[in-house]
Amino acid sequence: MEKNKNLQRSLKDRHIQMIALGCAIGTGLFYGSASTIQLVGPAVMLSYLIGGVFIYLVVRALGEMSVHNPVSGSFSAYAYDYWGEFPGFLSGWNYWFNYVAVSMVEVSVVGIYMQYWFPGLPAWIAGLALFLLVNAINLMDVRSFGEIEFWGALIKVTAILLMIIFGLLMIFVGIGASAPVGLDNLLNNGGFFPKGIIGMMLSFVVVTFSFGGTELIGITAGEAENPKETIPKAINLIIGRILLFYVGSMFVLVTLYPWDKVGMNGSPFVQIFSAIGFPSAASVLNIIVLTGVFSAYNSCLYSNARMLHGLASQHNAPSFLGKLSKNGVPRAAVLFSSFFVGIVVIITYAAPKEVFNYVMSIATTAALMNWIMILYTQIKFRQKIGSDAKNLSYKMPWCPILNYIGIIYFLSIGVTMAIMPDYRSAIYLCPIWILIIYTGYRLKKTRS
Repeated sequence: MEKNKNLQRSLKDRHIQMIALGCAIGTGLFYGSASTIQLVGPAVMLSYLIGGVFIYLVVRALGEMSVHNPVSGSFSAYAYDYWGEFPGFLSGWNYWFNYVAVSMVEVSVVGIYMQYWFPGLPAWIAGLALFLLVNAINLMDVRSFGEIEFWGALIKVTAILLMIIFGLLMIFVGIGASAPVGLDNLLNNGGFFPKGIIGMMLSFVVVTFSFGGTELIGITAGEAENPKETIPKAINLIIGRILLFYVGSMFVLVTLYPWDKVGMNGSPFVQIFSAIGFPSAASVLNIIVLTGVFSAYNSCLYSNARMLHGLASQHNAPSFLGKLSKNGVPRAAVLFSSFFVGIVVIITYAAPKEVFNYVMSIATTAALMNWIMILYTQIKFRQKIGSDAKNLSYKMPWCPILNYIGIIYFLSIGVTMAIMPDYRSAIYLCPIWILIIYTGYRLKKTRS
C-alpha cells in the first residue's frame, strides 16, 4: 500500500449521479415509507416534497464548495478550512459515524425482504451475505465500483419509474384492473390529512432519514473526472429525480391501496401490489427492493471509506487509513468501516425486530448534525472568500437566508425526535457522542 498516492479521478458524470441516487434511494423509501404512510396518510407525498426542498438546500451549499475546491472527504475538509479545526474533526467523524449507522440499517433490513420468499430464513444470514458482497465490491478499483453501482442503481430507478407508470395506468385508465381505480383512497379513511399537522411533523423524521445520502455528490468530487462540470450537472438533475421517485411512488401507493392498511411486515411496494392481486409484480418489486438495499449500502461504504481517507490526509485519523492499494482504493478505510458495520449482524441475531428503529434513529440524528454543519460551513466559506464570491461559477441561492431557514428546519426535526419514544434515545445520546469526538480531538492535539 502507498501512503501519499492520490485517489483516482475515474468517476464519470453518469457514475456520480447513480452513486448519489444509489445512496439516497434505499431503505428509507422501500421500507421506511411504510411508517411514514402510517404517520401522515395520503399527505405523505407533501412530506417528501417539503423534505426534498430542504435537502436540496444542503446539496446546493455543499455543491458550491465542491465546485470551488474539489477534494476527497470534502465535507470535513471544508469545515476544517473555513470554520475551524474542531468543526472539521467533528464533521468528518460524525459523517463517518452516520454512514456506519446507515449501512447498519441496510444490512439489518435485508432479512425482512428475504422473508417474503423464505419465511424461516434468519435475518442475520441475509445480512451477513450482503455484508460480504458489498465489501468485496468496494475493494475493487474505483472505475469497476462505479460501473457496478451505476448498473445496480439504474436497475433500481428504472424499476421504480416503470412501477409509477404502471400504477398511473391502473389509476387513470384501468389497465390491470376491472376499471380505473380513481383517487378515492386519497380522500377516504380520514381525508388527505387524517393525522393533521402533528402527523406531518412526525413524518419528517423518517423523511429525513430517507433523503440521507443525497449529499454524497459532494463527496465524489475527489474522484470525479471533471468536477467543475459534473458536480453542478449532477446536483441539478438529482433532486428532480429523487422527488419524482419519492413523490411519484407515494402517490401511486396511497392511491392504489388504503393508507391505513399498510403494515410494517415488509416493503409497502411489495405489500400493496400483492394485496391488489399482482403477486408476480410483488415478487419482481421485492427483487428491486433487494437491489436497492445493495446499491444503497454499496454507496454508503464508498462514502465512508473516502471520508476516512480525507480525515487521514488532514491528520485527523490514523495515517494507515490514508493509504491506498495499488488500484487506488483506500482498502484500510473500507475494512475499518466494515468492522463496525459488521456489528449489526450480531445485533440482528440477538434482536431482529428492534434493530431497525434503533439504528435508524441514530443515523437520522447524525444526518441532522451533518446537514446543519454543511449549511453553516457554507456561510463561513462565503465569509472567508469575501468579495470573491461574485466569481463563483456555481452558487448557493439566497445565501445566508436560506441556510438559516434550513438550519431551523433541521433543528425542529431534532426537537420532534426528542418527543417520539422510538427516537428520543438517539437525541439524548447526541451530546455524549460529541463529547467522545471532542475527547479524541483533544488527544490528537496533545500528541501533535
